[in-house]
Amino acid sequence: MELIINLIVGGIIGWLASLVMKTGNQMGVIANVVVGIIGSGLGAWAFSLVGLAAYGALGRVIMGVVGAALLIALLRGLGVYK
Repeated sequence: MELIINLIVGGIIGWLASLVMKTGNQMGVIANVVVGIIGSGLGAWAFSLVGLAAYGALGRVIMGVVGAALLIALLRGLGVYK
C-alpha cells in the first residue's frame, strides 16, 4: 500500500513541477512519477545542504516540487526536454 501511495504522490509532485517548468505537454504519466520521486530525493538533499527541513505534508510536497523542478532544469540542460 505504501508503494502505491508513493507512486501517486510522486506523480502529483512530478505533474506540479512540469506545470511550473512548462514541460507538461512533453511529459507522460510515467515521466511525472519518475521525476517526482527522484526530484523529491533531490529536493531533500538540496534543502539539507542549506540547512532547511520540511515539516508537515505541505512542506514535503513543496520541497518535492522544488527538487523535481531542479531535476527538470537539469534535464533541460542535458537536452532531454526543450
